[in-house]
Amino acid sequence: MSGDIRIRKQGRAGWITLARPGALNALSYDMCTAIEAALDAWRGDAEVALVLIDAEGDKAFCAGGDIQQLYDTGRAGDFAYGRRFWADEYRLNAKIARYPKPFVALMHGFVMGGGVGIACHGSHRVVCESTRMAMPECGIGLVPDVGGSLLLARAPGRAGEYLGLTGARMAPDDAIYAGFADFYAPQLKWQELRAALVESGDPGVIDGFAEAPPEGTLRSLQPEIDACFGGEGLHDIVASLRAADSDFARDTLAVLARNSPLSMACTVEIIHRLRAMSADIGQALEMEYRFTWRSMEQGDFLEGIRAAIIDKDRKPKWKDTLDSLPGAAVLQMLQPLGENALTLEEETGR
Repeated sequence: MSGDIRIRKQGRAGWITLARPGALNALSYDMCTAIEAALDAWRGDAEVALVLIDAEGDKAFCAGGDIQQLYDTGRAGDFAYGRRFWADEYRLNAKIARYPKPFVALMHGFVMGGGVGIACHGSHRVVCESTRMAMPECGIGLVPDVGGSLLLARAPGRAGEYLGLTGARMAPDDAIYAGFADFYAPQLKWQELRAALVESGDPGVIDGFAEAPPEGTLRSLQPEIDACFGGEGLHDIVASLRAADSDFARDTLAVLARNSPLSMACTVEIIHRLRAMSADIGQALEMEYRFTWRSMEQGDFLEGIRAAIIDKDRKPKWKDTLDSLPGAAVLQMLQPLGENALTLEEETGR
């Protein structure tokens, strides 16, 4: 097994530990497939009463997916690798959301993108004082994926649109308020909490460690968020922010000006569609896959990665501007994929 992840049975738990602290526990393709294989093996294992996932290091539970290989293959014109990776990763996300046994995630430090996908669909999600959670995909030419769009669609009021478009970082209280986490427990208690979970196999022991989190900022921002992010599309949101005379509006506009207009417009549309249909995890992943399947060839993804990760110049040259994005572009990115549509069965060929 890869040294990037440790998977074992201990006591009543199936225990998964991400072990790439030097890379902020970025999720590789091999790590995804190893987690899925473990979940499949433990599903019918009577010795495993719950699944526990955590991570090594001080800085991050998982700061996202390992996108270097996606970039390299995409730049070479090989879009099949990325499409296969996303399909297999999304299948894992759905498997976690639908898992028949308790799935406990202990999330410290940065929890972003792919990290959200392998933790925040679990049944018992624990954060601590260092947790900083975000869906920053619009900054690299993607949309909030790994089922994150569903969490955003279910967030209070228009908090989902705000978090998805800006990639704003959520402190522990914010993550609980937005529906990305359930419990706050100080990290000093985690060693004892792990021992209790492993020994008992009962996620109910979390209650004995949970505390009220330090107050966050998202709750107090909700009225301004709802006032500015209630429009039907990205253009409406931008117009509302421009019309609002507030520090919040000005600061938010500055963030949106750095992100991919196409990604942000598609994010709004995805969230609205999912909310309207009271969607489940499968519908959310299928909608996200329409975008990611096209993201290298027709979207801003490769340019976003170049600017943020490869050249690090932070000056992406997006295909569109906030004021020039044609409405047809959103419909084109999100139209059904036909025979290429996402299937959550194991047909993608690993």
